[in-house]
Order: sequence, then structure tokens, then C-alpha cells
Amino acid sequence: MRYPRFLQKNGTIGFVAPSFGCATEPYSTCFDAALKKFERLGYHTQLGPNCRVEKGIGISNTPALCGKELTESYCSKDNDILISCGGGEMMCEVIPYMDFERMKQADPKWYLGYSDNTNFTFLSTTILDTAAVYGPCASSFGMQPWHPSLQDTMDVLTGKMRCVSNYDSWELEQIKDETMPLVPYNTTEPFKLVAYSMDVCAFSGRLIGGCLDCLVNLVGTEFDRVRQFNERYKEDGIIWFLEACEMNVMAIRRGLWQLKKAGWFEHVRGFLIGRTGNAPEAFGTDKYRSTIDMLEEFDVPIIMDLDIGHMPPQMPIISGSTAEVTVEGNNILINYTFG
Repeated sequence: MRYPRFLQKNGTIGFVAPSFGCATEPYSTCFDAALKKFERLGYHTQLGPNCRVEKGIGISNTPALCGKELTESYCSKDNDILISCGGGEMMCEVIPYMDFERMKQADPKWYLGYSDNTNFTFLSTTILDTAAVYGPCASSFGMQPWHPSLQDTMDVLTGKMRCVSNYDSWELEQIKDETMPLVPYNTTEPFKLVAYSMDVCAFSGRLIGGCLDCLVNLVGTEFDRVRQFNERYKEDGIIWFLEACEMNVMAIRRGLWQLKKAGWFEHVRGFLIGRTGNAPEAFGTDKYRSTIDMLEEFDVPIIMDLDIGHMPPQMPIISGSTAEVTVEGNNILINYTFG
């Protein structure tokens, strides 16, 4: 596994938009505030050509132009890390226009994003054999003041932090809008993890995962290199981190079934499952039962309702890293070991 060089003092943060850009409110104002914040912290910023564009279908521009922006920004010597402007809907269409062979030849570079950005954070790990960070997109850094999760993300990108943990509370209902674009997360709900099959309180392995909505689309395509990845790192064991955005309980159940039957969960040591707010009970089951029914046969820890994904805050998860996971009561600790 390749681990990119950490962002250094006075380094340059590159911004790209292979999914949505920051062309509409409140994201445009948030992006402006984020750029000013990064510059006050002493970093230089570099914007890709699609960052403020709204010409595509579910993405910032055409798939070809989005793929070109990402490839050229990744291979450029003029920036040190990349942060995605935002999530979106159709980044899967960009994948054929990403030049993976060219990126393999370039120096590895940290890429930060989540949701639709799974289409690169996941493939960076499985195709480029390069670690990436599954965490907040650019506009989130415009909030005033920063939630601790944003500082944690920067500390991961700068190499100051190799251990993350859950936060005390989370946001059920967002209050940020066009009239209040820079308000922080509305964290009203106490954190409470749900653990299943916890015969042990600690386990280790290599992290891989992302947004289930995106992952199901990759199964069986020419970009599906999961079996090779699992075989390459079987001695480490695999820890899957998963979360869902728009899936209901039946879609979650179908998605996990699909990944399981595709052999993706070979050599699994544990599952870390993020919160989802779009999955009310249906057909006599709920999001917990749908998840457990599909995964309990592996007889490994399944830890749910974690700070991963679409219901902030988010722990920055280093996809591709080896990690030691410890659960004590209502707290989870992820220690990145960079093996």
C-alpha cells in the first residue's frame, strides 16, 4: 500500500470537482469561506477548472472533462493533496475517463472526499494501491467555527493524528441553508453505537469501503479489483467501513447481499457501519436487522451507527490503511498503523 506524503506547512491544497462542484448556494459561499480559512492557516490553494461549474448531469461537467481534471490534478506537481468540492450523483460515469495507469506512475497523493467520491477513494485503494481519506468535502471547511471532526481531518492529512474516535453528538436535522451557509453542524443527538457479535472488544485489519449506494454499481465491472485486493492483503484481514445515503432498508439488504455474493467480504475481520437516516422500518425489518441478517454469517464484529458518512460529524477514515479498532462501552477508537 502506498501512503502519500502528508501536507506540509505552506503546502498547496488542490480542489477538484469530479462529482458536484461548488456552483450553487449554500455551497459557493461555504467554498469561499473554506478557501479563506485554508489560506489563513498558511496553505496555498489551487482550483481545478470544474470547481465552480454546473454543466453536467449529476456532476460538475461532462464525464470526460471531470476525468481529465482529476487525472491532471492528481499527476500535477503544483499541488500536494486533493480535496473534492462535493458529492453528487453520477461520478461513476467519470471512472472510464480517469487515467489510472498515468496516476500509478505519479507520486501518490492524498485525496479527500466522501459519498459519490467513493468512486475514487475506493478505486485509489483497490486499483492504485494508494491510501485515500473518506471524509468531509471542501465546502464543509467553510463552517464557522470548525467542528472538531474537521480539525481531526486536517490533522490526519498533515500527519499529526493517527488515531480517531467518535464524537459526543451528531446532526439529525441540518439547519445550514442559503440564509445561514456557514453555521456549524446542528449536533442535537447523543452518540450511541450499536454492537453485534462482540466477543472481543478489539480487532485489526486493512480498511476498505465507502458509500454502499456507489459500491454496488462497481460490482462486476472492469473496475472491480476487490478479489485481487483481498487476496493481496489476506494476511492482514479486511475491515469494511460502509454507509448508505439514499437507500431504504430493502436497498441496504440487497446491496449487502450483492457485495457478499460477489465475494467482496472474503477475509473480513469486522464491519464498521455509519449512520443512515433514510431507512425507516419496512416489511417487518429495520436497518439493523437488514444489516445483521446479511453479515452475521461471517461471525465478526459488526459495529453500527458510527460517525461515518452522510449524517455528520465524520471520523476521517483512511481507506487502505491497516488499523486497530477498539470498542469500550459507547466509545470506538481507530488507530491507524500504516502497515
